[in-house]
Amino acid sequence: MSGPLYGSVESGGTKIVCLLGRSPDDIVARTRFPTGEPGPTLARAVAFFQESAAEHGLPAAVGVASFGPLELRRSHPRYGFTTDTPKPGWTGVDVRGTLARGLGVPVGIDTDVNGAALGEGRWGAARGLDTFVYLTVGTGVGGAAVIGGRTVSGLVHTEMGHVVVRRHDGDGFPGNCPFHGDCLEGLAGGTAVAARWGRPAERLSGDELRRAVELEAAYLADGLRSVVYCTAPRRIVIGGGMSVLPGLLPLVRERLTEQLAGYPGLPEQSADDFVVPAALGGMAGPAGGLVLAARAHQEAAAPTPPAPGSVSRPAGETAPV
Repeated sequence: MSGPLYGSVESGGTKIVCLLGRSPDDIVARTRFPTGEPGPTLARAVAFFQESAAEHGLPAAVGVASFGPLELRRSHPRYGFTTDTPKPGWTGVDVRGTLARGLGVPVGIDTDVNGAALGEGRWGAARGLDTFVYLTVGTGVGGAAVIGGRTVSGLVHTEMGHVVVRRHDGDGFPGNCPFHGDCLEGLAGGTAVAARWGRPAERLSGDELRRAVELEAAYLADGLRSVVYCTAPRRIVIGGGMSVLPGLLPLVRERLTEQLAGYPGLPEQSADDFVVPAALGGMAGPAGGLVLAARAHQEAAAPTPPAPGSVSRPAGETAPV
């Protein structure tokens, strides 16, 4: 393949994945190391790209798909910083700026979930769609809405794991979200499932596994009903370790159809390709970093727009006195 090489950093709570390439199928260098203290960890990411430069050159830009919460308002003075993250030592870290200063190239940044969504949209299960939802169901529950090809963020990025869901009949588990108790994450995240049953989902079997899958499908469908009505996705892509529970996704489709109750009655919302499994697996986040890098590169190369209220004039022409 031709074209510039881009750098990607997937910054997770336990590990960092860095790669240099053009697509998931065209990677020329990669590394993985534990997430430690911010300074040494980000320095190690910078060093990876600097060391790779001897053979491949520096990337044209770098994209970061990071755990959060993050400040993503570009006009904010702390754009690209972590905010009140539960990751010890990482609150208030200038992730984007540290990498940009260390490498001297444009750096784009978004959340790890948003990055995974962009990866799935470019090369995975949502390829060809500009409006879709990506939901990751692992230790917790996270979601990204991509609308018009862009991830949605405003005052903050989306937090779909904290939408309200109705308690399923017979479920006495109180929920374990430290903020809301029985929100979607508090009832359907992997940590919640392990607390409810006394062991992780992958160690369940028989009737307990069947019941766990039924509850998981019911809560996910209930949460997704709100997501469907608020974002109007063309497709819902579900990833994360919990998504591979046997029979889960077909049951989510069935329960979601019940939850929508015939409104607005679109046949696409009950089709087999409306709720689908993620296609890229662990590569979704790093792939999203490549998308973010390409966008940062394009934005850096674009002409600077005129300031609000100014008038664009041909080169050499002066403004009237």
